[in-house]
Amino acid sequence: MRKSKIAGVGHYLPEKVVTNADLEKIMETSNEWILERTGIEERRYFEPGKDTTANMGAKAAVKALEMAGLDKSQLDLIVFATLSPDYVFPGSGVLLQRDLGLKNIPAIDVRNQCSGFIYALSVADQFIKTGMYNNVLVVGSEIHSSGLDMTTRGRAVSVIFGDGAGAVVLTPSEDDTKGILSTHLHADGELAEELSCLAPSSNAPERLTHEMIENASIYPIMNGQTVFKNAVVRFPEVIMEALNKNGYQPSDIDMLIPHQANLRITSFIQQKMGLPAEKVFSNIQRYGNTTAASVPIALSEALAQGKIKSGNLVCLAAFGSGFTWASALIRWN
Repeated sequence: MRKSKIAGVGHYLPEKVVTNADLEKIMETSNEWILERTGIEERRYFEPGKDTTANMGAKAAVKALEMAGLDKSQLDLIVFATLSPDYVFPGSGVLLQRDLGLKNIPAIDVRNQCSGFIYALSVADQFIKTGMYNNVLVVGSEIHSSGLDMTTRGRAVSVIFGDGAGAVVLTPSEDDTKGILSTHLHADGELAEELSCLAPSSNAPERLTHEMIENASIYPIMNGQTVFKNAVVRFPEVIMEALNKNGYQPSDIDMLIPHQANLRITSFIQQKMGLPAEKVFSNIQRYGNTTAASVPIALSEALAQGKIKSGNLVCLAAFGSGFTWASALIRWN
């Protein structure tokens, strides 16, 4: 069975930079409080009328296609991961397709939040492995800032998230020793509500009511302690699953790119895996948590900075709402 490889990577970030000092002006928080708990210094917010979840993904996709040396007309499939679609329906995959000027090719939308990009990557990988498709665009794009409670009431969650998009193009690997070696996906819904946004809801008599707005159930909620406790277990677990599957040890990793959830979590993973700082990529300081977009944005930046080279063993890992967690191990082409 053939392997797929990441032939091109790209990302897009809105121009608006929002610092911790900016948030201090609109809620009771402080730069020190945010830094201590998350490691975040600033994040990007979209510009209404200019940026959308779909067109940010399209801009990242154009860069990924350019790196891959492919024309958009050569794409066979789009897999779009987001928790913040442009509309309730249709999904953002078809909107990105429209933005790229494509017709007829299928578009799949993936809703696995922070793990969404790796879930989407795994879907694309299977289509290439089986020979059904050759060139697959995988996108993670998010606009969080328009859905956050930007008051003191919501500060524990709202200071964490930012907007952005990343994309990769998967193609068949010409070298069967390189490419995506394996992907690993998991979920456990037992604690689903510990990190969630409960409204609008199809379970309610009316999907959106004034009461939902007034009681703040339209905003995301997070039990930070529960999320942290689970993340620091599942991250190393799923990374080791990928390594064991392919006969490697943590010391064999050349670059680990975790989902940018929290700098404390990333630091814990680094120590748990026994990796030096230069082998673990972090950019949460500048962009915050962009959920499904965080891994491809980080991957794009790591490549641009020369931190990933041909032949390197690269591991992607994520944990988030659901709870869901996932990993991908790649021998870079």
